[in-house]
Formats: sequence, C-alpha cells, structure tokens
Amino acid sequence: MMTKKVVTFGEVMLRLSTPNHSRFVQSTSFDATYGGGEANVAVSLAQLGLKAAHVTRFPDNELGKAASNQLRSFGVNTDSIVYGDHRMGLYFLETGSSVRPSKIIYDRADSAFAHIQPGMLDWDKILDGADWFHWTGITPAISQGAADCCKEAIKVANKKGITVSGDINYRKNLWQYGKKATEIMPELIEGCDLLVASTYDAKDILGIDSQDIKHKELTVFSQITTQFPKVKKIVTTERDSISASHNTLTGHLFDGAEMLKTEVFEVNPIVDRVGGGDAFIAGVIYGQLVYEDDQKSIDFGVAASILKHTIERDANLATVEEIESLMNGNTSGRIVR
Repeated sequence: MMTKKVVTFGEVMLRLSTPNHSRFVQSTSFDATYGGGEANVAVSLAQLGLKAAHVTRFPDNELGKAASNQLRSFGVNTDSIVYGDHRMGLYFLETGSSVRPSKIIYDRADSAFAHIQPGMLDWDKILDGADWFHWTGITPAISQGAADCCKEAIKVANKKGITVSGDINYRKNLWQYGKKATEIMPELIEGCDLLVASTYDAKDILGIDSQDIKHKELTVFSQITTQFPKVKKIVTTERDSISASHNTLTGHLFDGAEMLKTEVFEVNPIVDRVGGGDAFIAGVIYGQLVYEDDQKSIDFGVAASILKHTIERDANLATVEEIESLMNGNTSGRIVR
C-alpha cells in the first residue's frame, strides 16, 4: 500500500511556556517551542508514518527559519511554506496543576500569517498527489486573506477529489477583521467531507440547535449533514475535567445515521493538555486512511489524544504501536525494555 499524503494549512506560533508549573507573575524564563493546531496534526501524522506537509506563511527571519526547522525535524514537509514581512505570532502558556487551571495569553496580531493573500500559494501544485486536506476554524478567523486562501485550498481539493476535514472550533475573540464566523464558515464547511464539531460550534457558527437534551448531539449532527450534504461524518470528544491534572475523554463519531462511541479513557496526571484535540483528529484521519473503519478510527483518535496528554509541548509524538497498545487495554505504564 502506498503511503498516504496529508496536507494541513494554518498559522504556527512561537510558544513560550512557564517552566515547572510556575505562574506568569513569578517566571524569570520561558521554555520556547513552536506549535499550531494544523501543524500539530501534520507532526502527529508524520510520527504515524504518513506523508505530512504543512502550509503556512512565516516571517523571513531566524524565527521563521527555526519554526520550519522544527517541523522538518519531525518529518513534516515544508516545501510549500512561504516567507515574507511582519512578525511571528506568539502565545504564552502557564500550565496549571490540580485545582488551578492552565492559562494562555495570545500575542498574534499583525503576524506574517495574518497577511497571507490569495495567489501566494499554488494550491494545484501543493495538493498534487494528496489524499487528505485539513484546516481549522482558527485560520479563517485570523484575516480575510487567510479565509480566502483556505477557501482556495478547499475548492482545489474538491476539484481533485481529495478528502477534506475541518475542525470548526469557534473562538469568538479571534474574529476581529470585520467579518463574523456566520458569514465565512458555512461556505468553507460546504466543501468538507468530515467535520470536528461540538454542539456549541453548531449553534454559534451555523445557528443549529436542539431542545432534545437526551439526544442533542445526534439531532444537531443530523441537521448539519442535512444542511451540508457533502459532510458525511462528524467527530467530537466529550471531556470530564476532574481537575487540571485529571481528565477523562470519550470520542463520538456520527456517520450520517448513527453515533459511534468509544470507551471512557482516563489520564492522570496530565503532563501537557495543549494539542490534545489536534492529536485526536490526527488519529481519526489516520484511522480513516489506513483502517478504513469508523469505530477503529474514533478509538484510535481518542487513544492518540490520551497519549498526547502525557507528552510535553504541542505535538503528539506517540507511535502507532503505542496507540494501538492503549486501544487494546494496556494502561499499566510499565517500563518497556
């Protein structure tokens, strides 16, 4: 079987995190790395043995080059990244513990990626030979140019018969350039085959809701697939946050007719929760491409996310063997010799 190829598109930021669970107000240094939702998916898939390429725009300086170097070090193809003026977006992370939640401060205004424009990327060439294209709702929220580039990519992917997934996470505070998510997102969702969505996203972005509390998720997802016929599958996770250090996670997959669910996975203590959702969708994409089985895909996705919670920094570096072992019930954590 030929190795499948996945292309992701979105901003990568410099992550500055306080060491050893310290607070912003007491830290005298930060641990530096690079991360972004879509790039995290690419890194995860590269670790799982797929061909992964990430597309973005970086500042033409040492920070942009360092970010590209990090992606390449994890096996991600960076040939289609473009460089230009403006700055690298930042985010600061204070990692919580026990009853104290984590905190994130964003400093991403006027970034190089925010100034990306249609025509800067040759999507026909970038997507040549690709099996899957992935984007998130963060990208069209950043700027009109980013939204237009995302629309370009989806249209080319549709024309080429490439499967498209969109994680439509809604972040109200990001939409600052004069457009609302309700104006931009529906057209992008129309071109998707698989969505990552919650009932909250459906209400905020699409105005889709249900008063059926017992079957709300099933009812809402059914309405989405009716309104957007190309969307065949919708996946999501259900998280129970017992504390900042102790969570449970369950995965759901709606296949257009029924809701498939995973067992409840538990992670305690959490090392780094950032990127858990990206690890989840990367696992689902892997499952769809390799297993071609919906139940196994969602099981693999949740197991991948659980393992990410045990790994520092943004990206999931778990292997297929480790994820499948967890899927098969090996939660002992015994040393491997």
